[in-house]
Amino acid sequence: MKKLILLALLAAPAALPAQPSLTLDLRQTIRLANDSSLEAFRAQNMYLSGYWEYRTYRANRLPSLTLDLTPAQYYRDITRRYDSEADIDVYRTQQSFYAYGNLSLRQNFDLTGGTFYANTSLGYMRNFGANRYTQYTSVPFQVGYSQDLVGYNPFRWERRIEPLKYEKVKKQYLYNAEQVSEQATTYFFQLAMAQAEYDLAADQLASSDTLYRIGRERFKIAAISRADLLTLELDHVNATNTLQTAASSLRRAMFALASFLDLPKDTRLRLILPGPPRGFTVSVDKALAMARENNPDFLQLRQDVLEAQQEVDRTRQESRFNASINASIGFNQVAEDLGGAYRRPLQQDMVSVTLSIPLVDWGVRKGKYNMARNNLNVVRISSRQQEISVEEEVIMTVNDFNLQQALVQSASRALDLADLAYEQTRQRFIIGQADINSLTLSLNRRQEAQRNYISALQQYWENYYKIRRLTLFDFTSGFSLSDQFDWGTLN
Repeated sequence: MKKLILLALLAAPAALPAQPSLTLDLRQTIRLANDSSLEAFRAQNMYLSGYWEYRTYRANRLPSLTLDLTPAQYYRDITRRYDSEADIDVYRTQQSFYAYGNLSLRQNFDLTGGTFYANTSLGYMRNFGANRYTQYTSVPFQVGYSQDLVGYNPFRWERRIEPLKYEKVKKQYLYNAEQVSEQATTYFFQLAMAQAEYDLAADQLASSDTLYRIGRERFKIAAISRADLLTLELDHVNATNTLQTAASSLRRAMFALASFLDLPKDTRLRLILPGPPRGFTVSVDKALAMARENNPDFLQLRQDVLEAQQEVDRTRQESRFNASINASIGFNQVAEDLGGAYRRPLQQDMVSVTLSIPLVDWGVRKGKYNMARNNLNVVRISSRQQEISVEEEVIMTVNDFNLQQALVQSASRALDLADLAYEQTRQRFIIGQADINSLTLSLNRRQEAQRNYISALQQYWENYYKIRRLTLFDFTSGFSLSDQFDWGTLN
């Protein structure tokens, strides 16, 4: 397990070795989730996949050196040949050995979409049988250039799309990390709620047990009615059942959080609730600006538009005639020995121009071009709709977050009042100044105030991390998360 888990375990109260115990607050839970959870591992591998895709693109922009070899190629067969003296075709046995090597250097040129290349090669052939001979053929040096003269240039589009894709991959990783934080927050408060319910149930059972004992003593002296005594007994039975139900819910919530954090499934977790948030508000305009700059959904929309424009360009170019050129200059020679193959090489020139002109295709190419244009319009409209959707989500989340701070403060105050009211009502019941209905009502209000407070805290922190996910911006420190991105810290 990671160092953080080890430190937390050491800091936690001692427990039996078979059932480790761990005490966590919200920040530790989120740190563990982004360090050890399966979701975090998945996000890291998704980033690595995009990272190596970008590295491949960058490598394709650099010169490539390739060695092609045919070390040995042996033929033994019967072939048909024409005998000019007898004016007939005859079958003859043929045996030959062949070896070949070629070293090629290539460099793509993005501006024009062409490729520069340089080659050197050497071939060896030996023929066996009645007509034995040996030949070496060499190309000491050859340079050339090839490209489509009128056509689609994929290199130019790659220069626009690939860097954007990698920027999206980086920000998608940060987006996924913040999503993990959101999930961890949800699991944390689900367990916190179950933990609070269990503590309340245990406290209620202890209190109902005490009140039931007091009620029996007061019933003996006719201080309360039998109906009130039966109500106290019923409360005691219900408290016992509630505690068992709360214990089951607590185990399920504890198992869910431990599984999400990739901890041993039998780990006993004890959570510390965060205190009331310090008052600060998030500007809607600032959040929208950061979302447009950092949110990977916006980058994905830009990528979709560029790829649709790329397809329009490709189909438009292919709807016309295509022309390409391949030109090279070099030297070559053939000889019966290796040294002779490199002596006084002869100049070798080659210029090739090819044309492909569609004469009749029944509108196939034009149809593809029109489809690509219409698809571009659809992508633009869909992109704008998705932009509006993300912007609405940012605005609503920020507004909810700003309002939630006051709700947390209010829920905290209500919890303090409910605790105080319950304790006072309980004391008054013990001395006979309050009836059982007042006590039950006070207990219910205390439980409801506890649930409302934890729920308000959960919504506050979920909105906080949702804003971070949508904007990739830390409003508490004022820094963009993408500016702090460093893959080296993830290894």
